[in-house]
Amino acid sequence: MTNQIEKTIELNAPIDRVWRALTNHEEFGEWFRVKMNGPFVPGEEASGQILHPGYEHLTWRATIKQMEKPHLFSFTWNPYGIDPDVDYSKETLTLVEFRLRPIPTGMHLTITESGFDKVPSGRRAEAFRMNDMGWTQQVQNIKAYVEH
Repeated sequence: MTNQIEKTIELNAPIDRVWRALTNHEEFGEWFRVKMNGPFVPGEEASGQILHPGYEHLTWRATIKQMEKPHLFSFTWNPYGIDPDVDYSKETLTLVEFRLRPIPTGMHLTITESGFDKVPSGRRAEAFRMNDMGWTQQVQNIKAYVEH
């Protein structure tokens, strides 16, 4: 198993549109399926209610790391921490990075989640598998959102 997940997609949308979809908390929530509680601020926690069917009882939490307009947005979070009876607060978080670069037809988006080697071994494989599937869906979600 590798330490990171990487997904890439070409988006037929201007960079400002894609940047806003990534970094405006309301727009992010639309395609990511989370009702966000407030704006993204580097160094602060962002949270919201997950709206994805079957996960509505969970709160999405991440710490915003970088917002380097218009090329890099990143946060740390606890990958696939979905058991409400487990305290994940002592675990090392993974880093999620959204990198944008212009291409002739719009934007090239690369999403990388790294740090799975630090996830506790008992849940590492499942967290990796579930997040890998999740990012596969999320790249399609953002594509549909920004190209709509």
